Amino acid sequence: MEHIFIKGKNEQGPVLLLLHGTGGNERDLLPLAEMIAPGASVLGVRGNVLENGMPRFFRRLSEGVFDEEDLVFRTKELNQFIDEMAGKFKFKRDEVVAIGYSNGANIAASLLYHFENVLKGAILFHAMVPLKNVKLPNLEGTPVFIGAGKRDPLIPADETRELAEVLREAGGEVTEHWGEGGHELTREEVDQAKMWFEGHYSK
Repeated sequence: MEHIFIKGKNEQGPVLLLLHGTGGNERDLLPLAEMIAPGASVLGVRGNVLENGMPRFFRRLSEGVFDEEDLVFRTKELNQFIDEMAGKFKFKRDEVVAIGYSNGANIAASLLYHFENVLKGAILFHAMVPLKNVKLPNLEGTPVFIGAGKRDPLIPADETRELAEVLREAGGEVTEHWGEGGHELTREEVDQAKMWFEGHYSK
């Protein structure tokens, strides 16, 4: 997978796994990472799927309808990729916190749905339920921040609430932030994610 790794000044803190939205790339969320956790090491990844020339992390059949078979395959692919990068760049595999937006947040959520101890935590901006009727692994003690827009035209509020509830039922420590905006990322929710991150990971 196309990627960029930047070793940060703060080697004691988590490594940030950056997962872009549709049409983004491995560098898209670098400014976001710098706002949320300045000095952290980052691994930015580009999705392996193209939709009308735009990179994504998995295929979809239509707006809001995921190709579930491809989603499962790509989730396993990404998990294996993180394992390989931990060895290559010498970071601790159990110190990875995902920051995902839209399509990237959906595959980050899918990692949590499929693998135990896959992430030390996750910031999910504008995410949907990746799969229905899945038994989640034990997420006891895994903190998750979910940022959502009350007027998001792409993601119904009930979808976000269901995601939060399912993660909580599996033991995840879920914090929700509901902004007044739509699908775009707002400064307010980034600031809230920064406070959340510092509360959980600042040494």
